[in-house]
Amino acid sequence: MGEERFKFMAAAYLVLIRDGKILMLRRFNTGYEDGSYSLVAGHVDAGESFREAIVREAKEEAGIEIQLKDVAVAHIMQRISSGRISVFLTAEKWAGGIKNMKPEKCDDLSWFDMNNLPANTIPYIKKAIENFRNNIGYSED
Repeated sequence: MGEERFKFMAAAYLVLIRDGKILMLRRFNTGYEDGSYSLVAGHVDAGESFREAIVREAKEEAGIEIQLKDVAVAHIMQRISSGRISVFLTAEKWAGGIKNMKPEKCDDLSWFDMNNLPANTIPYIKKAIENFRNNIGYSED
């Protein structure tokens, strides 16, 4: 038998923009970065694409429906030290009103000016948003 290969953990993040503002959530009671702002996001399940994962997460976390055809890649980040591939996806259209569907894990779901993110934004999220604003498609963290 050969040596087992390294495997990345895959996660999808939603970069949802409305009127120059980005939708962000404050993590709560999760055990990871609680009290910090992030994006609607989640791990990619086995057999699921990044686009399918973010469509699922958008409904589960923010109560909105996004069509697969409306999802586009915004940024890709290789998070080297944590062994993760984070794909940031955007959609210009969605159906339904934004609603915090997981109050047990999120204590704020709000729109923020993209040029004035909360001070307590998770650093790699802030970096990804800045790269998206600057049309940088790939980064490493």
